[in-house]
Amino acid sequence: MIEYHKPVLLHESIEGLNISSDGVYVDLTYGSGGHSKEILKKIKGGKLIAFDQDSDAIKNAVKSKKLEFVHGNFRFFKNYLEYLGYQKVNGVLADLGVSSHHFDDLSRGFSFRNDALLDMRMNKLSKLTAYEIVNTYSDAELSNIFYCYGELNNSRKIADLIIKSRNNKEIKTTLQLAELLKIVTPKGLENKFLAKVFQALRIEVNSELDALKEMLEQCAETISANGRLVVITYHSLEDRLVKKFIKAGNFEGNINKDLYGNAINVPFRAINNKVVVPENSEIIENSRARSAKLRIAERNE
Repeated sequence: MIEYHKPVLLHESIEGLNISSDGVYVDLTYGSGGHSKEILKKIKGGKLIAFDQDSDAIKNAVKSKKLEFVHGNFRFFKNYLEYLGYQKVNGVLADLGVSSHHFDDLSRGFSFRNDALLDMRMNKLSKLTAYEIVNTYSDAELSNIFYCYGELNNSRKIADLIIKSRNNKEIKTTLQLAELLKIVTPKGLENKFLAKVFQALRIEVNSELDALKEMLEQCAETISANGRLVVITYHSLEDRLVKKFIKAGNFEGNINKDLYGNAINVPFRAINNKVVVPENSEIIENSRARSAKLRIAERNE
């Protein structure tokens, strides 16, 4: 079994699903199966459909008649469900965090703490890598990525430095990238800065925000009345999209109203108006839980 990461907010997220023993549920981010195993304990005559785009996760799929494992990107999960014969489900859970496995497997190139080829693909079959982005994207494209996905105010300087460096020698590895960025790295904030740079590249490689938007829209179409949507996010870009979609049914956060002032086209209602975060005891036990935020919503009738 390949260890992805200890499931974050396990009790809170499973409780949030409000599981019925004969219901149909979806785990969009199977990983090592931490959340899925808890869901399986609670369903008797029901079904769990679990997704993961990483082929390594297939090795972690438990043998159970109640589990259907799908090797695929969750941005297409509605199509997969229809292929399997499911039009509606009772609940969907998504833990959007990058797993420990991805950071610890040096060949994947997710971490700036170890030297590896610039890769960052969640799906090994995907064509776009961080190497291609760093070595082929234009100055404007790179600047936009670091500003929008890394929320870095010196995004132009970062992009210019990469362009100048690659003109002399292609940038192949994670430490090579980290080294050349030292000139624009704030003193005392090295890890935080590099984490944002690598986050921006990873989001672009895997189209993470576009995939999240598509997934949330499909949840509105597939979750049955009074069913639950449970999402764990790890950075503000993800959480903002989830929060706005639950509140307004769109990603701008603007609530549309009819002639009588009633909100329309809002498929969900928030169960937890205040975002759920891990207890200190969980953060001490699992440091990667420190930035996790849980939002739970129920499908309107």
